[in-house]
Parts: sequence; C-alpha cells; structure tokens
Amino acid sequence: MAHTCIIVEDEPLARTLMENYIQKVPYLHLVQSFSNPLKALEYLRENTVDILFSDIQMPEITGITLLKILQKKPLIILTTAYSEYAIEGYELDVLDYLLKPITFERFLKSVEKATLRLNGNLLPKTPEKNVSENFPLIVPTESIQPFIFMKDGTKLVKIRLNEIMYIEGLKDYVTIYTLQQKIVSLQTIKSLESTLPEKQFIRIHNSYIVALEWIEAIQREKVQIGKVFLPISDTYRKAFKDFIERN
Repeated sequence: MAHTCIIVEDEPLARTLMENYIQKVPYLHLVQSFSNPLKALEYLRENTVDILFSDIQMPEITGITLLKILQKKPLIILTTAYSEYAIEGYELDVLDYLLKPITFERFLKSVEKATLRLNGNLLPKTPEKNVSENFPLIVPTESIQPFIFMKDGTKLVKIRLNEIMYIEGLKDYVTIYTLQQKIVSLQTIKSLESTLPEKQFIRIHNSYIVALEWIEAIQREKVQIGKVFLPISDTYRKAFKDFIERN
C-alpha cells in the first residue's frame, strides 16, 4: 500500500523537484502540494497523511512553527538550505533533515527511514547522535558525510571533513586544525568525537582526535601529521592499533 504524503514548499522549483522525486517512488502517493503553509495547516486539521515534506524558511510561517501548531503530526521530513535550523527540528521529533540541493539518492534514503517507521520496524524516533546547543551540527548526507558546521564565535563555519587534519580538546573547547585554518569552538572533544565518522577519525589521546587521511607516520607513542607529532596515550593505544589494521 502506498504511503500518503504532502509537500509544503514556497519555492516553485524546489516544490517541483520534490513532486518529481515522489512520483518516481511507487510506494509513495502525493496527496497535495502546498506553496502556503497556512493552507497546509488547514488541510492537515481535517485530513491525515503519513509523511509531511516541509521547507523551513517560508514567508507566512516557518516550517518549525507549522510543526509546533500541528496537533496530529505525520512523519516529518524537513527540507531547507539553512542547516542551523536542524537542532530545533530534531527536538520536535523530526524523522529526517534534507539539506538543499537534495539529490534523489538522499531523498530515497529518507523515504526508506519513513517506510521502516510506518511499517512498524524498529527505528529510533530521535537521532542516534546527540545534537548539542553548542554544535557541531552534522548535516545528514550520504554514508560518508562531506562536512560539518561548527560555531566559531558568532558565526557558523562550514568545515569539510577531508580537510580536517586533527582536533585538539581543552576542557570545554576544541580546536580544529584544517589545511587553511584553525577553528576554536565551545564544544567538548567527547561530544565532537561521537558525531564524527568512525572510518575517518580516531581518538588517540584525551586531548586529540586525528584524521586517518592525514597520518604520515606512526611511532610507538606518536602520530605524525604534517610537521606536528601528537601523543598516543595508553588508554587509546589498542583501539588506535585496531583502527589502523582495519584500514
């Protein structure tokens, strides 16, 4: 049986793209497509659907406001070009978060999550990774995520994961060293570690996480990244050795 869904999107091109994506999936049925979230709200007061695809930033009310107003909520998949809204969206039990421009592959992955939930399969209602007010914000992407956003002072900085060489933690702060810059952010190294891809990064010390791609040499007690030598502590030595052997 096809799962019913609606789209709430004020941008015509983005709305048409989502409509085309839905039409490609045989087990989805698009009931209605709205450019005005207030009309979508009126519709949802009288009707039920399985999945709601909603943009966040819209002129009348935001997608977040729409979700807060709804009494009976379908499964919610947010779409937006602005990643900073994801934290509040996750607090509202959003199933997934699609960052524009949205590929069909990423869209399909999101739909599969919805299908699992609707079919009664076990699926977490909240993200597996913790999302902190202080960031980092992991943007849901393909199996290997390409970037994260970190708060650096009053601004969000987009950091490509393949450019991160290593990360240093000091109490409640982390310093991320990339090819071009270093970014200091209010974030514990433990919480940052939990959001990084396990195949790309490894903790080697209470104060250091290193990127596999940038390791140039390994000694018994040190890792060389560029001209920097970072210590390997006894606590993380075996896990690091296993990580290197697997990769």
